[in-house]
Amino acid sequence: MRGLLSNLGSRSLSVAGKWQQQQLRHLNIHEYQGAELMGKYGINVPKGVAVSSADEIKKAIQEVFPNQSEVVVKSQVLAGGRGLGKFKNGFEGGVHIVKTDKAEEVAGKMLGQILVTKQTGPQGKIVSKVYLCEKLSLVNEMYFAIMLDRATAGPLIIACKKGGTSIEDLAEKFPDLIIKVSVDVFKGITDEDATKVVDGLSPKVADRNDCIEQVKKLYDLFCKSDCTLLEINPIAETANKQLVAADAKLNFDDNAAFRQKEIFALRDPTQEDPREVAAAKADLNYIGLDGEIGCMVNGAGLAMATMDIIKLHGGTPANFLDVGGNASEGQVVEAFKILTSDEKVKAILVNIFGGIMKCDVIASGIVNAAKQVDLKVPVVVRLEGTNVDQGKRILKESGMALITAEDLDDAADKAVKAAAS
Repeated sequence: MRGLLSNLGSRSLSVAGKWQQQQLRHLNIHEYQGAELMGKYGINVPKGVAVSSADEIKKAIQEVFPNQSEVVVKSQVLAGGRGLGKFKNGFEGGVHIVKTDKAEEVAGKMLGQILVTKQTGPQGKIVSKVYLCEKLSLVNEMYFAIMLDRATAGPLIIACKKGGTSIEDLAEKFPDLIIKVSVDVFKGITDEDATKVVDGLSPKVADRNDCIEQVKKLYDLFCKSDCTLLEINPIAETANKQLVAADAKLNFDDNAAFRQKEIFALRDPTQEDPREVAAAKADLNYIGLDGEIGCMVNGAGLAMATMDIIKLHGGTPANFLDVGGNASEGQVVEAFKILTSDEKVKAILVNIFGGIMKCDVIASGIVNAAKQVDLKVPVVVRLEGTNVDQGKRILKESGMALITAEDLDDAADKAVKAAAS
């Protein structure tokens, strides 16, 4: 992903000189949830309601849009490109402007269906809710975002007087129109900061002072809600001269979950990789990739090295999985369940350097996992460090058909060959 926001939604793991996507653990919420949150901060948003059934659609039309001739029906999935997406049932487009009396019919073709967009991958995501919104008469569309900037160690506001299309395209076509305003995290946003942002947006009809206040409220939301990203595309002017957040994407720092309980209660696990959901419940650090060799390692650095050397030997890692330094037998069992749930995995490489993590605990976990999980793929094990002799003895006495390795290079070579056989 190119452009200004490429490091926000995802980052990459360098694997022997090549790049693979790694999902960041930032809470992502649905559009309707973001609109509701923004409304609480006094930010102008379109009137709307999320529905999940035909009965709810009828009720919403009667109570929320009684005098509207048209409404916007938006499928709710945690992915971009919904408008150009296609449902697996053949219905095209995840966003439609329709006559009010057709809203139920159109929503019915979305609810419970799988929507495939350029960001979901071919597997798509299920639509459990649709968002019915008022149709706004927009006279000008702009771009607005707040992100965390590593260079200035604080929030960075990005604005462009053109919007409604991807910021990457805007940055390529109109780089001079994009303005960036760094905010001193200790002072907060000043009138001068907000004015610079509004100057960058260049509103045509909305009141300038009102726009400045909206920018301040957006910054207030960003900070008080522990956001890592607040992106509004488009932030638009309406015919009645209001500045409105017509669409929004909000991400939140998972480290703030303890003080943002209401926001984190909005998490929708049906939109996440089920393996990552299971790993989070077991307190494991797991990120699914697209290779064929499942990895279970202790320590992020060793996990990265393991992935690199797998790639060096011609294989591709299926995941990043760090069991940490204090994993229990139960966590090791859960790790194996997650690894074996991936149909693409053709071999598993266990690489443990026992420091805090003891090799005998890992070995016992592997043996117990084999009893609970139907291991149909070869398992290569490399143990070194604390209690390594006990660990090797436990594995040997288990009677399991394991492939042992003396060092990391040997382990990677054997795992790649095992996956290919």
